Order: sequence, then structure tokens, then C-alpha cells
Amino acid sequence: MIMISLKKFVIFGLISCLLFPASSVYGHGFGLDTISSIDIQGKKLSISVEMPMYFENNQEQITITATEDATKENAKNVTFLIGLFHENEMIFRNYFFAEDGVLQIKVTPTQETEITIHGEQDSLLGAWHGTESTPLEITGPLFDSSGLYNFEIEIRTIDEPTNVIDSGIYDANLSVIETVSFIQKDSENNDVEFRSKSYFDTISDFRYDYEAKQVTFEMPFDWSEKQMSHVSVVHIETHFPKDFVEFLSPSYSGYANGIELFKSSISVDDYTEDDERIVHLVLLQDHLRYLKNEMKKDGELPENIKFTISNSEDKAFPLEAYTKSDDFKVNLSWDPMVVEPGLDTNFIFTIRDGKTNDPLRSSEYTFVIIQNGKEIHRVSGMAQVGGEFEKFTFAEDQTGPTIIKFENIRNSGQETEFALVVVPEFGTIALLMLVISTMSIIFVTRRNHLFI
Repeated sequence: MIMISLKKFVIFGLISCLLFPASSVYGHGFGLDTISSIDIQGKKLSISVEMPMYFENNQEQITITATEDATKENAKNVTFLIGLFHENEMIFRNYFFAEDGVLQIKVTPTQETEITIHGEQDSLLGAWHGTESTPLEITGPLFDSSGLYNFEIEIRTIDEPTNVIDSGIYDANLSVIETVSFIQKDSENNDVEFRSKSYFDTISDFRYDYEAKQVTFEMPFDWSEKQMSHVSVVHIETHFPKDFVEFLSPSYSGYANGIELFKSSISVDDYTEDDERIVHLVLLQDHLRYLKNEMKKDGELPENIKFTISNSEDKAFPLEAYTKSDDFKVNLSWDPMVVEPGLDTNFIFTIRDGKTNDPLRSSEYTFVIIQNGKEIHRVSGMAQVGGEFEKFTFAEDQTGPTIIKFENIRNSGQETEFALVVVPEFGTIALLMLVISTMSIIFVTRRNHLFI
């Protein structure tokens, strides 16, 4: 197995619903983690820690802000005691002073072996701070590996620079993510590149099993209540080539430590990358608590999560896709479900109101079929009662990924896409790949049922 380190990112964005692909759901930290409503000398304060989207530049910035909940204004004369930890090892632990409640630290990763702080120190606690001419800066081996970074934060002064207090310790967590390639063998002993991107912690022990048609991998996880209480989302992406037919599937089943995940936790994204399918695993806090309770029935909790993604033959007809504005939604199915060259295929669809789900009568549309970036069929029509069908017969040389596109819906200029793959050389296989050209799919699910 070969692992190739690619681009490193830091989580950014706060998304509370499952939107793919235009708005990704990120994991713990988000690039902005907030410790809410802590009691400091009778005041309610919130502390936010913000990091940039990725650490690729020569210098980036960490911003830590203390805000009074009642006034929404920044706290004054705040001394922070900040400890930064990664994989249970301390990177630094020092005092920092922010007169206006906003601590800005320039971060310059270097090849040096030790952490160095550049700035001025006060005489009371030795707290570091910057000046107009000399900004506060930390240099050294910082954020040079992926995974979860823990900020332990204490408030040691507030209101007045000499008002020394003991606030207790509060935690904020942000993740540096790393896209890692894993070269695996397919059923014919060919190399296949899988890529994994974790928005929470580091992925390890990635394996593809061609006999079981599944991938497995692990990620460390702390199941303690202290840690889980501010884990909003755990999000992991598994990438693999769209032409890797033996693992393409209409849908996938997901498992965490042997426990089947809700259908809402796993979704397919064929839109974000031109040549890759992305399978998203998204665990919300309620899902994590469910997993924890199920695992507690069997004894002690593990120190990780072992994920499994397996092929599923469930075909959720009709498929549904929204246009960019959400004004329109198209339902689509096809018959026969197994699409083969030389056989008539009926594409059955309904054009609906995106808000009410009602069929829209007298709906104009243009139906387009595209293969290899070229149109092989185009026809315009009118769905008199909102529903209609179009017939097409694929030629023997018209195989592979195929986009079914609806253009200029109700003469609005709006469009959306679906796709299928016909691969007769591997036997008669119909593979559904739901692709949205202009809008994310909102997955609202219940266990064992998929509603799009």
C-alpha cells in the first residue's frame, strides 16, 4: 500500500444541513470553533478560535476573540493562557494578552525544531502581545501534520490588566485536513487510486476488498462526553475514479464499528470532481450519540471509529434533482432499469414545483443526452400534465458514462442533470450516478428510506 500526501486544508464554514456538492458539510472545528457562554466573574463570555482555510502560504493567522454575550462587544484587557495540543502532545503553552479582546497570532511554519514566539511580554504574567510595528508571531514546526488540534484556553485577566483570575480550562478544536492517496488492487490486480479527505481526524488503515466490494478505514475518536459535547459534524470523503466500474453502485451502505449508519449519513457526489466519484460520510452529533449508545451495549468503547462503505443494489426510483434556484424539481426513472445498447429505453419524468412538489402542467423542456462531452440526442417537448417520457435506443458504441440533461425548463433557462453508466463489456450493468449541474441535492432521510 502506498500513501501519497497531497494538499492540506483547515476546515472552514458552518453548515448545519446536508448539502452536496456546492456547500460541503465540514467537520469538527470548521476553521471556526466557539466556546459559548462561559461564566467569567459574573459575565457570560464566548471565545472563538479561527484559523485559515489551509496552511499553504508562508504565513497564516490564528485569531482568538473574547466577546461579552450581553453587550456583543469584545471583552477588555484579556490575558489568555493557551495550550495547543496535537495527538496528545503539547506544541506550546503560553500567556497572551489582548487589550481589545482580539488576539491575532501570525503563524509561520518553519523547519526549525523548536517553537519561537516573537513579540513583547508584560511584567505581570509574562504574557506575549504584539505592537503596531511588531505583530505577534509564532514560528517553528506548526501544523505540519493533519488531524485534530486542541486549544486549551484559560482566561487569566479581564477588564483590568492587573485583575488576575482563575477561569478554569475550556477547549476549542480545529482540524487540519489532508487528502491522502491509497493505491489498492482491483479484482484483476490493477492499481486503483483511492483518495481520502477527513474533515475531522487522520485516516489510517485504508483497504479496498474487491471480493466484498467495500472499503474500510479507521479514524481516532474520543467518545467521552467532554469531547462529544461540541462535535457538531464528522465528515469524511472517499474519492475514486468514475471509470472504476466494479465499485460503482447505485448507492452505498455505511457502517461505523459494525453498526449500520442511517441513510442520511452516506451520499454520492458525482458532480464536484470531473473524473472522480465522491462518497460522503456525514455523522451529526445525534448519530454519534446513537453509535455510542449501541457500542456501550457490547462493553467498553473503542478509541476509534472503523468505517465500512459497501456496494448497495438499492435503486431509489424515481431520482429527483433540483434546479439552482430550487424553483423546479425533476423526477426521473427509466425502463428497463438495466440500460443496454440496442434496446429501447423509456425515460419517464415529471416536472414539479420545487417548493410545493406539485406537478407543473404545460411545462416546456429540452431533453438532451450527452456522452464523452458530446450531444448524441436532443429533443424539445411539452409535458402537458407535468409528466412525460422520452424514448431513446443506445447504439453498440454508445456505452459508458451518460448524462441525461433537462434544459430550459418552463422556458426559464434553468436546467438540471442526471446520469447513468452502461457498461456491456462487464455484463449488463446499469449504474445510477445522480449528477446535479447547478444545485446541490438535499438529502432528507429516514432509516432504510431515501427521500431526495
